[in-house]
Amino acid sequence: MKNMRTTSVLLLSLLMMLGISTAKAQGTQKMAYVDTEYILQNIPEYGDAQEEINQMSVRWEKDLKAVRTKLEQMKRDYQTESVLLSDDMKKKKEEAIAAKEQELATLQMQYYGPEGELFSKKAELIQPIQEKIYNAINQVAQQKNYSFVFDKAAGTSILYCNEKLDISDDVLDEIGNVMQTVRRQDRKRANNTSGGGTKPSNSGSKPSGGSKPAEKK
Repeated sequence: MKNMRTTSVLLLSLLMMLGISTAKAQGTQKMAYVDTEYILQNIPEYGDAQEEINQMSVRWEKDLKAVRTKLEQMKRDYQTESVLLSDDMKKKKEEAIAAKEQELATLQMQYYGPEGELFSKKAELIQPIQEKIYNAINQVAQQKNYSFVFDKAAGTSILYCNEKLDISDDVLDEIGNVMQTVRRQDRKRANNTSGGGTKPSNSGSKPSGGSKPAEKK
């Protein structure tokens, strides 16, 4: 496993160096990166969507816990009483336990399955925001003639990032044309307050004045 990770890092480094060498050779290709986690944190609508999903999840877990508690009690009762029960009574209780297990499994699929309520709610609330981010990245990349834009938050092993190539704030400004974002000066103020080492968390603040979704730099 360690050798595989080492090989992956070396391969990624080789590909990045090859891409940089190719870009230099052609003389026209430019690269930049974004931090989509930082971008999302500075879109209040995303924070609202996450809060709504979290509240729904709390309700779902309460429902699931009630069924689990009932199921566990049924199993304990069966174990305690089984020596005193007739075969017919045992069969009925076993069928009742199986039905409760099926109820739990069905409820879990209803909430968290591939086509469950969580999936549907994310598609309703999160996907439109992600599409706006993608469109804004494309717009900024075209405006500034970037051939490649990487995502720092995507989990790819990026070994080094020059902050001058970070266009996350430009993307947030572009998104501000279609939806509310935290203003650039407020983002910078939050980042400076945190010491510059971390990106600001979403405080739910919105542009003051209410006239424009975001203030351009």
